[in-house]
Amino acid sequence: MQNYEECFRSVKKDCFKFISSQETPNEKFKNKQKMIEKFLVPVCFWISKKIRKNNTTFVGLSGGQGTGKTTTSSLIEIILKKYFKLKVFKISIDDFYKTRKERISLSKKVHPLLKTRGVPGTHDIDLMINFFKQVKKKKFKTIFLPKFEKSIDDRVIKKKWYKLKKKPDVIIFEGWCVGAKSQKNKDLNKSINQLERNHDQSLKWRKYVNKQLLNKYKKFHSMLDHLIYLKAESFEILRKWRLKQEKKLSINTKNKKNLKIMSKQEVLTFMMTYQRITENMFKYASKYASVLMTLNDKHQIKKIKYLK
Repeated sequence: MQNYEECFRSVKKDCFKFISSQETPNEKFKNKQKMIEKFLVPVCFWISKKIRKNNTTFVGLSGGQGTGKTTTSSLIEIILKKYFKLKVFKISIDDFYKTRKERISLSKKVHPLLKTRGVPGTHDIDLMINFFKQVKKKKFKTIFLPKFEKSIDDRVIKKKWYKLKKKPDVIIFEGWCVGAKSQKNKDLNKSINQLERNHDQSLKWRKYVNKQLLNKYKKFHSMLDHLIYLKAESFEILRKWRLKQEKKLSINTKNKKNLKIMSKQEVLTFMMTYQRITENMFKYASKYASVLMTLNDKHQIKKIKYLK
């Protein structure tokens, strides 16, 4: 019989310590015990059953802006390591953003909106695919992986990159568009927000992004063994959560110079670039995700459904 209580007792201290490190004086984590014991511990038991001997299990974790992907994936990592004694490596799709210089170049060649990080086409997708291929090789060699710093909107210098020395049992790959599917061309015709109406009248930007999902991103997503999806109630709630996220980033980096912290209006505009794919995932992710975690308006998991 699965001993969820024993698992929770084993990981409680480490999980609570991590959560405390993420809190600010004005924003405390509510119902943390319930989230871990009722939802995340069972998910980790589910993942542990999917492990293949001598092979790495690739778990994608997806959700809209501000849904708590980093916190959720970090807690899952802690539980899998502490209780199940698994070798786990966690990384975000954000770390694979093209450099600022590369995005500026792309924006000049294809469309100005591609200067803004986020949508498919602004990641180094070849590097992502190659990363998974390297992990799958029988003879594992140390892998160096990029690290992206949002406060400067660019990659950190190479000596600060991630270093994966041993073949992991589990890779948790989290990101807002992980697992996203392309749309039909006819569905691209109608603009869904002010940004598309004013800055993509030719449809060139959204068609380029959609083409990325249809090709290399589709190939990358096919390399995932499982997908966990965090579903918020609406895009309006995501806007609210993303604004809080930027405020927190500002607090955590207030003593640093030359930062790219966004204003409220910049965040709202930034979110518009995510809206089309996010709302498409609202509709269809439950059809292809392995696990669906539904969030309430208080930023808490209210239910979980195992789909595969």
